[in-house]
This record gives sequence, C-alpha cells and structure tokens, in this order.
Amino acid sequence: CGYALYIAMLAAGVKPGDGVLCNAFTLAPVPGAIDNCGANPILVETTRDLTIDLDDLRAKCGQARFLLLSHMRGHLSDMDAIRDICAEGSITLIEDCAHSLGAWWGDKRSGGFGEVSCFSTQSYKHLNSGEGGLLVSDNEEIIAKAILLSGSYMLFDRHLAAPDKNRMAELATMTPNYSGRMDNMRAAALRAQIPGLDANCARWNERYEVLAEGLRAIKGVRLPNRFAEERYVGSSIQFCLPDYSQDQMAAVVQRCAEQGIELKYFGYDEPRGYTSRFDSWRYLHHGDQPETLPSTVRALSTLLDMRVPLTFDLEDCHLIVEIITDVLGLVDA
Repeated sequence: CGYALYIAMLAAGVKPGDGVLCNAFTLAPVPGAIDNCGANPILVETTRDLTIDLDDLRAKCGQARFLLLSHMRGHLSDMDAIRDICAEGSITLIEDCAHSLGAWWGDKRSGGFGEVSCFSTQSYKHLNSGEGGLLVSDNEEIIAKAILLSGSYMLFDRHLAAPDKNRMAELATMTPNYSGRMDNMRAAALRAQIPGLDANCARWNERYEVLAEGLRAIKGVRLPNRFAEERYVGSSIQFCLPDYSQDQMAAVVQRCAEQGIELKYFGYDEPRGYTSRFDSWRYLHHGDQPETLPSTVRALSTLLDMRVPLTFDLEDCHLIVEIITDVLGLVDA
C-alpha cells in the first residue's frame, strides 16, 4: 500500500519540497511514502477517539496543498468537515483506506471522498494478497498518470481502466516509469474475494460488537467514540486504560500474551514490530528533537490494539473479554 500512496501523491501533483498534511497517528509507511516523494510530512494532532484533530488541521492548512488522510484502524474522521476544510483551504485530499475498505460515511463508501484513494491488500487486510495495494480515482488525469507511473510501458491501451488513449499517449513520454505493477496472480486472488467483501464486513462487525460490549462493561476501560454517520468495519478493536502507567500497560500486554491474546501497545518509547509512534520517525527531523504533539501522545499512551480475525467465533470473543477482565484485575492488584 505504501507504493500506492507514493504513486497517488505523484499523480495528484505532489512535488519535492511540498508539505503534505497527515495524521500523527498512523503507521510508518504513510510518512515514508511522503518522504519518498521528496515532500515534507506535516503531522496533525490526534483526538482521544483516534481521528485527526480538525482544529489542528485547520491551523496547519496554510502549510500545505495536500492532505494524506489515514483512516487509522478503521476510524473514520468527520468526512463532511474534512471535505469543507479541504475546499476552504484549496487542499487536495488523498485518502489512505488501508484499514477502512468496506466502510461507509453516510451514503458514500470510504475512499469516495479523496481526489485519489488508496487501499492495502497486505496480509490481514479486508482483501488479502499477501502484499499489495491499489488506488482509485474519478479524475482521469490522475488515473492516466498512475497507470504510467506504475509501469505500463507503452502497453497502456491494454489497461481496462485507462482513460482517453490520446491523452495517455501525450503523457507517456513525459511520465517516468517507476515499475510497481501488481502481478496477475495477486490481482486474480483479489478479484475472487471482492464478491464476499460485504458479507465478511458483517462477520467482522458481529465479532467486534461482542468484544466492544464486553470491554465497555469493564471498569476503567474506554473505547473510542464513533460518529453516527460512520458504518465501520470492525476488523480490529482499540481500547484505552486511561488510569494506567506505562509499566502497567506493558504488564497487561505481557499477561495477555501469556494467555494467548496478542495486544499491541502504542505507548512504548521505541518501535516494536509494526507499531511505532511519530516521535520515533526521527528521519523526518534529520535526527533533531521531533515536534511536540501532546494530544497524540496522550491518546496513544494508554492505547491497546487487537486484530479481530474471522477465524474467531463469537465464543472466542466472549472468552477474550473474560481473559482481559481477569488480567486487568491482576494488574490492578
């Protein structure tokens, strides 16, 4: 998906030296894709509900012409407000829908708001080809450039989604080939999964609701609020323990792991596995002290994250809640 983000930004007009607004709470490939364009990530604060902070976004709009918006862990921001802010600031919106494929905001699917939008097909995503990603756009110029940038050579006329062939031919010799096409085997595997996507989203949400109801009933546990307009896909669940120290959070992760429950904690000082925090991306600041983002640090300091595989049945979800309840009791003691 990082390559899709990179190509999407290039096709949308991001140039070296440009500022690109993005969530401070996201995964490392997002600022990495911005850096790969030669552009400068401008990190925007995070709310306690894990969405982009709209006040901080408005305050920073003058620093950039692009917003790369991540729906991190499937939490949709207020897309009506985002659309208005982008219109007012002449900001081009690029959606990172790696975690929100199949979700809706009102009557529009996630990915339907950006000038160009990107989806991940990495392992554990809603469509899975092991590795990979794709992008969508209603803008024919962006799609034409994306096809050429991804490495169509002069065979662009074979591309089933290609716009006007004359325009493609005009752009062909003016657009570099960055050779990042998805192979046919992965594409074929993905096409076979598309008809079952909505049914799988419903199955994820069944499991999510069991987990969410159980976790909300535990004293001291807080789940992020969601907007009424959002129809999410619960392929992962996040919850906070606002009164816990970093040592207590680490103890919860360790004790749950001993019981077979893998939780990710975003409050560690150093990156672990896929999980990292904005202040560990020191390359963004050439090794200097990173920007202080107190709201984001506060939101992540007690945040736990867990995948919700479809291999879990509902009884598994009830059992997970029981184990977490017991673990929190032990750590509190």
